[in-house]
Amino acid sequence: MSSKRERFGPPGKLYDFASLAFVAGALVLAWPWLSGAVTIPWDAKAQAYPQIVFLARSLAAGDSPFWAPNVFAGFPQIADPQSQIFSPPFFLLALFNAAPSFRAVDSVVFAMLILAGLALIAFFKDHAWHPAGALVAAFAFSFGGSAAWRLQHIGEVISLCWFALTLLALSRALRRPSWLYGLAAGVLAGFMALGRDQIALLCIFVLAAYAIWHVWDGRGMRRRLLRSLGPLSMGFIGGVLTVAIPIAFTIFLADDSNRPGMDFEEAARGSLPPLSLLTAVVANLFGVDGPMKDFWGPPSSLVWGETDLALARNMGAIYFGAIPLAALACAAGVLRDRSMRIFLVMMVFMLLYTVGRYTPFFELAFWIPGVELYRRPADATFPLCALLAILAGYGVHGIVARGERVRMNYGAIAVAVLFALCMFIALQKGRFPQAQGALLIGAISLSVALIALYLAPMLMRRAPYLGLALLAGLMTIDLGVSNRPNESTGLPPATYDELHPDSTNQTLTVIRERLAAHAAPNRRDRVELAAVDYEWPNIGLVHGFDHDLGFNPIRLKLFTDATNAQDQVSTPDQRTFSPLYAHFRSPMADLLGVRLIISRHPLERMDKAFDPKDFIFVGQTKDAFVWENPRALPRVLAPGAVQIVDIERMLNEGKWPEVDFTRTVLLDGEEADASLQGPPGEAKIVSYRNTEVVVDASFPQGGYVVLNDVWHSWWTAQVDGAPAPILQANVMFRAVRVGPGAHRVRFSFDPFAGLWAQLSKR
Repeated sequence: MSSKRERFGPPGKLYDFASLAFVAGALVLAWPWLSGAVTIPWDAKAQAYPQIVFLARSLAAGDSPFWAPNVFAGFPQIADPQSQIFSPPFFLLALFNAAPSFRAVDSVVFAMLILAGLALIAFFKDHAWHPAGALVAAFAFSFGGSAAWRLQHIGEVISLCWFALTLLALSRALRRPSWLYGLAAGVLAGFMALGRDQIALLCIFVLAAYAIWHVWDGRGMRRRLLRSLGPLSMGFIGGVLTVAIPIAFTIFLADDSNRPGMDFEEAARGSLPPLSLLTAVVANLFGVDGPMKDFWGPPSSLVWGETDLALARNMGAIYFGAIPLAALACAAGVLRDRSMRIFLVMMVFMLLYTVGRYTPFFELAFWIPGVELYRRPADATFPLCALLAILAGYGVHGIVARGERVRMNYGAIAVAVLFALCMFIALQKGRFPQAQGALLIGAISLSVALIALYLAPMLMRRAPYLGLALLAGLMTIDLGVSNRPNESTGLPPATYDELHPDSTNQTLTVIRERLAAHAAPNRRDRVELAAVDYEWPNIGLVHGFDHDLGFNPIRLKLFTDATNAQDQVSTPDQRTFSPLYAHFRSPMADLLGVRLIISRHPLERMDKAFDPKDFIFVGQTKDAFVWENPRALPRVLAPGAVQIVDIERMLNEGKWPEVDFTRTVLLDGEEADASLQGPPGEAKIVSYRNTEVVVDASFPQGGYVVLNDVWHSWWTAQVDGAPAPILQANVMFRAVRVGPGAHRVRFSFDPFAGLWAQLSKR
């Protein structure tokens, strides 16, 4: 980027000291998690942690992690953005730690945040901006804003960290210019894109805008363009090589999933109410960090009336520090400098994006390729806060290095008005007594910040090391107080005891004992965890048993159509049924082999037709009631007869034919042999691994080996070593035709061949 390099005098060692001061402050801020006193909660435990444990457990056992049999009757992990298979930090953790602890996973997140902060300091150093500004930017980026308040979305946090590293490499590639840094920028951007989340998409927009601005801004555009072609070409090559295969898997998963895209109205439900932005001024204005009953910010229906917004309360918390906020206000003039214009423009873009439907902008942005894949414009607070951190750091640079006076200009007046607005809203909503503590902390923090910025130029001239140390200390105290661990970001590890791989939880003990009691060569029974608690749906990934549902915003469309499985099943209202799976007593439940139904709530709350006489009551644990389904069918069946059905019609009408599934298989398609009406055979599971299932079967007259795992086109089969087609049987399961006599059937998951076959058809 063409900008004047402003020399300010301090030796380069000040940057090293700023880096050390940042790391010291970062360790203090991260210590509650690193010490194990608290752990990153909610999605980090309910969704991400089981995925990481499954990955580690699979690698340790020499098994492939590309397919998970433990959720949704089987799921293609290799294509799932949540699987962490293509996340380098989590893959390395899983590779070297067979049973990663809560603290180990949390440590990876904070290590990436610290690395990102150091990358920003290096970025400031490359531009010769004052190390005081670099220090403020690093703290605000890594321990402020959404990175702090939405810490439980660890995949998105990691994407944000890759953004800082990519920005550094891209800047060096363009400014030097360097093909090697160009390649590094492409690979790092690829790692970011492998998060396959909205944060990665939006950060790619920022990086692309940065590169375009570098070429376009100022005189000598043609020369800069020619000098940039090599580094940018290498970046493109590095990025494509990094993301091509994983992204291709995800694209085809999206085609086969429940959510290939969002309509505008659905996405706009994730818009951030503009008043939520006041949390940049007063961190805990709306009571985000306390019990849910005390939260009164938008979109709380008890205070603001009914809305159709779909946001968690912490999604509107963006406090990134009083010193950064004061620097933005008091040095607003320097933000118009040429070197900051692109960051300022993209900050406005993200601000308009994040409030979604509250301005016409998001409706226009929704036409940008990729935006329609995501459901929450409020996710733009991640890059918004990152850009604010960079701008704030430059504001400190302007105050310290360029002598910008700290005075009551328009920016400072605006902050004072916003603080007054916070007080007014608290009074107007009758919440001033609750908010007064947060308001007091906010007033003190801003006052100290203004004093610190006023004294900073003098202190940095006379005792720069002391000045940096004091600045780091103030940022650490400010963020440590206002962004401290809370119900959204840090809970006691005991909260999630059942997720420990070696947990002795009573309910888990019952599951293991009951499944073992019904073990047989042809069985691998499943469990349904219906509204136990938020962290339970993916727990099978940790403990190795199969849950018929799970926790994932993406499910295979076939499975979703057949079962109406939702993202989650932690509350009774989330346990919904489909026409074909209308009740707990259903042929679908039997085919899935659901042996146990476990719920914290009476099953009648979810299934109005539930009849206790149809099930065996096992007992009650501290977590839930446990029921047993005596009709659960084996995982592998050997029917000798075929009945032709219209699967699409069955899915719509919900009508099952009266058949004995141990004797008859339901098939739809020209490949089915309707003349086959022989007696059933016998089948047993020889080996059951993530991506390979071996079955021995024998038939008097021939028949079908039916594996009651969800059908997917990337699975292949061999009968006695010869390739055989896999048919879609009993609506959504797998079947392979075999002749009379004894046979060995091998089901293998081959995603690379499957991907190539699908690409070849396009």
